[in-house]
Amino acid sequence: MADDVVPFDLAGCLVRVRERDQQAARQLVEHLYPMVIRIVRAHLPRRVAEEDLSQEIFLKMFSRLAQYQGAVPFPHWVSRIAVTTCIDHLRAQKRRPEFRWADLSEQETDVLDAVLTNENDLAANDAMAAHELVHKLFAQLKPEDQLVLRLLDLEQKTIAEIAQITGWNQSLIKVRAFRARRKLRRLFQELRKKERS
Repeated sequence: MADDVVPFDLAGCLVRVRERDQQAARQLVEHLYPMVIRIVRAHLPRRVAEEDLSQEIFLKMFSRLAQYQGAVPFPHWVSRIAVTTCIDHLRAQKRRPEFRWADLSEQETDVLDAVLTNENDLAANDAMAAHELVHKLFAQLKPEDQLVLRLLDLEQKTIAEIAQITGWNQSLIKVRAFRARRKLRRLFQELRKKERS
């Protein structure tokens, strides 16, 4: 008969961590690491190592542990720290200068042309160019706008899930997503106008 896996005792582990139990602290990090690294990889700023950012998140978690009151599940509380840390790093980076049509690779211009002329069948080798183009357009958005579009459109999270992850209220999320999409559309159209002129 196979051994039953014992569920992780998060509450008990937190009590031991607060009593300065180093083994419990290691167990807590091991338990939360998959969630934290997933958030970091989804929102990783350029030129920042994912392990460095993960360590920074765990340091913040331990330093703020006394602030945790149990109003939300502990993993949600940690995910907010993770998201906020990623946003802070994105903000700290210098805004990339606006790019022009001439800055795009030949493949990226082909992809943009295909999208703008409603040619839905992009060649498979254009997928990477499309991915790069989306990243270039995304980089022009504010970190909060990037985050809400990634969570909503790329990760298919619900408004309620995003509220739990970020701590933002649902109305703010809807407004931010609407404005971010509008700005992305405007950037896309501006890029197209530059190509025509």
